[in-house]
Amino acid sequence: MRFALTGSALVAAMLSTSCSQPDASRAATTTPPANGPASAAATAADERPAKAAAAPPVKPTREYREVTIPAGTVLAVELRTAVGSAISEVEDPVRGTLRRAIAVDGIEAIPAGASVSGTVIEAARSGRVKGLARVAFRFSSLSRPGDAERVAIRTGLIAREAENTKKRDAATIGGGAAAGAVIGGIVGGGDGAAKGAAIGGGAGTGVVLSTRGKEITLPAGTSVSARLAEPVTLLVRVR
Repeated sequence: MRFALTGSALVAAMLSTSCSQPDASRAATTTPPANGPASAAATAADERPAKAAAAPPVKPTREYREVTIPAGTVLAVELRTAVGSAISEVEDPVRGTLRRAIAVDGIEAIPAGASVSGTVIEAARSGRVKGLARVAFRFSSLSRPGDAERVAIRTGLIAREAENTKKRDAATIGGGAAAGAVIGGIVGGGDGAAKGAAIGGGAGTGVVLSTRGKEITLPAGTSVSARLAEPVTLLVRVR
């Protein structure tokens, strides 16, 4: 009887020990497979830092070069404002555009179409007896297309003078004298011709004295040449 009880206690102890151990099959089912969702999430997390670390593409930088346009360079300019001895006054603005580009060592420093600005320096009307009409101006600044900054320049004086009217005046006086001589000869013979010539000549002279000579005008669209009096240095984009 004691042995039976002892055997029963032994069996109970063995059952209790076996129940306290973890179920190997249950533990195996709770472990996620290597190629399951958890593994894919870990792989994606590993790839994120690599993508974030990738540097953006580098844009090419613009390169500039300092270019000096020498003194004496001729600027071919087309006037945008009219200039004239009878229509302009000193310090009136004068504007124009470059008809041809300016290049230095194969680099286009100033493109065609660049605007130039300046002022009238002299404007004198023609005199009644002597003094020819004259107008003069020069350019003092330049602006390249698409560039808001104006570049200071200094050109030589661009001057224009009216034609001399002496031949026309002589013809006017001579024509009046000839007409007077004809009329005087008809009226009073030889002496009448002489007197008529003097009277006619005096009338012609009066016309000359009361008439101004020709004026000089350069309308918009006129082509002029402006020569740089000083070198001009500016930055030019080469790429």
